[in-house]
Amino acid sequence: MKYTKLNQWLWRWHVIAGLVSLPFVLVLAITGGTYLFKNKVEKPRIKSIQEIAAKGEAISFEKQRIIANTNRLKKVNAVVVPFNNNQATEFVSGKFSHKESVFVNPYTSAVSGNFSPKNTWMYTVRKLHGELLGGTVGTKIVELIASWMIVLLLTGIYIFWPSRELGIKGFFRIRTKLGSRILLRDIHAIGGFWISGLLLLTLAGGLPWTDVFGAGFKQLQKITHTGFPPSWFGIGVKSIPKGEMISLDKAIVIAKQQNLSGTVTLDFPKYKAGVYSVSNTTMPLKEMKKIYFDAYTGKKLLTLNWEDIGVLMRARLWVMAFHQGQMGCWNFLLMLFVSIALTLISIAGFFSFKGRSWGIPEAPKNFKIGIGVIVAIVLLAVILPLFGVNLFFITLITYLFKVIKIDF
Repeated sequence: MKYTKLNQWLWRWHVIAGLVSLPFVLVLAITGGTYLFKNKVEKPRIKSIQEIAAKGEAISFEKQRIIANTNRLKKVNAVVVPFNNNQATEFVSGKFSHKESVFVNPYTSAVSGNFSPKNTWMYTVRKLHGELLGGTVGTKIVELIASWMIVLLLTGIYIFWPSRELGIKGFFRIRTKLGSRILLRDIHAIGGFWISGLLLLTLAGGLPWTDVFGAGFKQLQKITHTGFPPSWFGIGVKSIPKGEMISLDKAIVIAKQQNLSGTVTLDFPKYKAGVYSVSNTTMPLKEMKKIYFDAYTGKKLLTLNWEDIGVLMRARLWVMAFHQGQMGCWNFLLMLFVSIALTLISIAGFFSFKGRSWGIPEAPKNFKIGIGVIVAIVLLAVILPLFGVNLFFITLITYLFKVIKIDF
């Protein structure tokens, strides 16, 4: 297997794709490893704002909401349900990357501080990791590189697979006495093989954030009804307007009575027939819930659990949490290891190639791609659309070079 024409052909394109991808792979590996420390950077800052002395009588949550709104350009739309008396109440405006928090001291009626992820250097790391600070174009470049990384892993496994003579030893044997180039080559190949499964899982966790693959995946969820149910977003869930809405204080009491784990958030009604909704951010994911109750009576209208979420969305949430190292200390350390290992094997691969005096492996003569390889390439092109488009243009350019007799 090691010396077949297919092996030579794959090796050539593995090297070319690796060289083009290398700078981006290093950026993604280093920024990804850095972003794992997001909570360790942000939590001390939030703690310094949120921790207060519980002295005197606390004002109502309704009054706190008014104070929060007077200190925000955008009206607050949610509150993090407080469970400790020595913490300022966190009111939230916006969603996702536009989320901002204002903290109100219920004992002094003062704002103890504001927090927005955008105002931290970790936000820059995230933008660099997700879009290379290049906006929409940068996002697509990252998606393309992630797609090629999958191809690199698959071709790398085939190229590396030990010959029959080496047997099982070939999966572990790093040759240290045949010069630095062979040493670096073995570190790159054997290290890459043993972390390939983790890398594929990590890439799977990042792809749902991308533009093209992510949009296609969402569409697949919609068609197959395997995403969030419409009711998860409050569609079809309404209050019956009658009299006055219950106070925020009563709504928070109801939210606490649900005994949810993790960080509990209460979202406010958005219009007259709107509802209060309680949700939690927690690990394990199976403890996720979303509960709706009538904004006028406090009556529970709907409870949604992890099992109510479609299978593709559950898989997506799992791999995304895994990608971010959110599933516990073991997950954090594992993702940190992946980041460091990817950096090291990429550098080892580069210097191993440099030891060849920058020689690109030659393409085998009279080589014809088998039907199995064609099917695999087409399948990857369908699953990873940007890879498919990129491969089309590479094939076209290669063909044109052959027509005008330029060796490539």
